[in-house]
Amino acid sequence: MSIDATKNKIISVAARLFGKYGFNKTSMNEIALAARKAKGSLYYHFASKEELYVKVVATEIQNLKDSLSIIVNNTELKADKKIMYYMIKRMEIMHLAVNYHDSLKADFFEHFEFVDNLRQELDKWEHIQLGNIINQGIDQGVFANYKGKLEVLLDMVIMVLKGLEIPFFIQDKYDEFRPHFEFLSEILIKGLAKR
Repeated sequence: MSIDATKNKIISVAARLFGKYGFNKTSMNEIALAARKAKGSLYYHFASKEELYVKVVATEIQNLKDSLSIIVNNTELKADKKIMYYMIKRMEIMHLAVNYHDSLKADFFEHFEFVDNLRQELDKWEHIQLGNIINQGIDQGVFANYKGKLEVLLDMVIMVLKGLEIPFFIQDKYDEFRPHFEFLSEILIKGLAKR
């Protein structure tokens, strides 16, 4: 097995075990055993359990970015539909990102700040993507001209999206609210709409 294949297998197995048992209850020994690799092989690729966990969460975030980029870069969609599809797809993918959910828990932040950089990078990335969609909507005449207040608007939209993460994923209300995602996104779209 190549070095990259071994590393990917370790990440995949670690993602499954971290997702099932959590960061604290998963050991490097258990990951090595499940991956059928020597423990030294894990430490060859990752200096610590924290470094491996960061890679697992980074992989989930990259999956989110890849999926959302398809929506953002779709030249056939108008901006109002992009916002709706973006929000719905974001929630769908976040629902599956169980290790990212762990990083949202308050007790996790108190002890494992090593994931903070990933979350901050995601915030910056989303700021740019949502800014592109809103600017497209302004140019298309679909959204009101918020260019003077765009930064504040983007910060608010990201706060709303992040605010939904706790009830949807930590409090396990995703399935309860899932049928209403389109309605919730329409509220945001109406607020952005040109009057």
